[in-house]
Amino acid sequence: MRIGNYFLAEVGKSATLPAGWAGMAVALLGSLAITVLNAFAVRHAAVDGTPEMVAGTSAFEAGFAAMPIVGVVAAVVIGVTTIGSEYTADRAESGGARQITASLAAAPHRLSMFSAKALVVICFIVVAAAVAIPGNIALSQAIIGDVGTETVSTADAVGRSLGTTLYWVLMGLLAFSITALARSGVVPLIVLIANGSVVSFSLLLTLVTPLAHWLPDMAGRQLFGFPSELVVEGGLAPVPGAIVMAGWTVVMLVVSGIVFHRRDA
Repeated sequence: MRIGNYFLAEVGKSATLPAGWAGMAVALLGSLAITVLNAFAVRHAAVDGTPEMVAGTSAFEAGFAAMPIVGVVAAVVIGVTTIGSEYTADRAESGGARQITASLAAAPHRLSMFSAKALVVICFIVVAAAVAIPGNIALSQAIIGDVGTETVSTADAVGRSLGTTLYWVLMGLLAFSITALARSGVVPLIVLIANGSVVSFSLLLTLVTPLAHWLPDMAGRQLFGFPSELVVEGGLAPVPGAIVMAGWTVVMLVVSGIVFHRRDA
């Protein structure tokens, strides 16, 4: 099958990208560092009898806290670099050509290539989530031990982990689509990382108009499942929010796929 061959080729290509591995490292090592800090803070507060100094003594919450920021940044990096690397010019001594020219010469069926790249984004992000989320929760539980009080049930923990993975995947695909339209990874990478970590432009827009809650990153934010007292009021419930965010993602993928198929390399 053509798409299968393209997918395997794109997996091999993506595996050679240092920036792609940087995205995985952000998800794993970045969240690991934050989890260690959170878990020891919770443990010390519980042992000292000052749980009011932290948001709670739940090992799950301590290990999960990094997921909305670090994980989203990792998903964006993976999404951007998977397609953005095609438009990066080679070194001058190599002629300054872009990888996309050689890629299309070797694999001329553009939509198959585009679809294969999108599948690679999904797979890489799911693998990162499958390792980072349970790994950080387990680490947090090991550090806090019995001195904490778990307030999150197993069912809720599984639901929030799956919701987080879905959010990461959708953000990665949105980053992938935007980069394909821009034909450059630099601006999308800077803007999307800043929006997801430094300051959320979408969140600021909600202060101006409630319509901003329907923007993709804001629509799906309830998928993380944080208690209502820890999140900004307003916005869509998890299921409607996921549908809206997925709708944005599908539209962006279709538009960027059509553009990728029709325009010159």
